[in-house]
Amino acid sequence: MLKELVEYIAKSLVDNPDAVVVTEVEGEQTSVLELKVAKEDLGKVIGKQGRTARAIRTILGAASTKVRKRSVLEILE
Repeated sequence: MLKELVEYIAKSLVDNPDAVVVTEVEGEQTSVLELKVAKEDLGKVIGKQGRTARAIRTILGAASTKVRKRSVLEILE
């Protein structure tokens, strides 16, 4: 559910939604979501001073609280 949420948000932000790839690395209590976008869309996902990335992480934190699991978002180049 969290993977699909991050993928939906990222695809809504970028110009090239086909290049959005989200992989989930499951841990015992924490899951790490790795977001990879096209190089020219990286700035759109991060935003000015990281505001967009922080907002995505906040939404992810709220959603992961609902499923009682800790999630971390990593944006890869």
